[in-house]
Amino acid sequence: MYKPHQQQHSVKPATDTPPTLQNAFLGSKNSVLNPSLSAHRDIIETIDRLASSNRLSHLLLYGPPGTGNTSTILALARKLYGTQMHNMVLELNASDDRGIDVVRQQIQNFASTQSMSFGAKSAVKLVLLDEADAMTKDAQFALRRVIEKYTRNTRFGLICNNVNKVIPALQSRCTRFRFAPLDAVHVSEWLKHVIEAERLDVPEGGLKALVRLSNGDMRKAINILQSTHMASQQITEEAVYLCTGNPLPNDIEQISYWLLNEPFTISCKLVDRNI
Repeated sequence: MYKPHQQQHSVKPATDTPPTLQNAFLGSKNSVLNPSLSAHRDIIETIDRLASSNRLSHLLLYGPPGTGNTSTILALARKLYGTQMHNMVLELNASDDRGIDVVRQQIQNFASTQSMSFGAKSAVKLVLLDEADAMTKDAQFALRRVIEKYTRNTRFGLICNNVNKVIPALQSRCTRFRFAPLDAVHVSEWLKHVIEAERLDVPEGGLKALVRLSNGDMRKAINILQSTHMASQQITEEAVYLCTGNPLPNDIEQISYWLLNEPFTISCKLVDRNI
């Protein structure tokens, strides 16, 4: 059923300076451009005002993967500490260290020590906990006590996908920001930057397929682009769907037509014959 498609016009690249596909594939932590900066501009501006006025509170950033919550908190850390970021920031992935020991040892030891803020804009240290919703309940209660004890000299940034798995006692001590899935416009524009940077051959249909299958997850869109590029020189709509194991929209429409308009036995035979 996968028939050759007509020649499509290639995507016109965006004009801004883009990151490389390598940086984008690795999570955009080192790239200058970030899709979340425009997609969640209100959140970015609010956090920026809090940091600039020295009123930064503990933060809880939550939302689906690939929407910019981790990139946002890392951008904040770079702004606050610059080259001293490695001294002033403790970054942990709570899905790797889920238990109470990491709170009592690594986090408490970091929060209790004197900060070495040579040249940093802020003397307050920052603890970043990615995937905080993976922490055990005991670890979360222990973290709450650490937050209360060291609020004077340490701020905590919690990042999670499912905010309902974070205990209310932690939520109430943080300013919460929800990162919604990126809309199609922002995903499309970011992909154009990457396509231009890597000089990829991506027809319009291929770009639309990438946007459609990403479901607002920028990381997923980049991963699909990367894997499709490795399998096919031209990243067409058909190549994207074949690489991800998804049926083409035209095939779904054809199958739906048979099931709705043909006798059941005939429609089943048609489906078997063409798949």
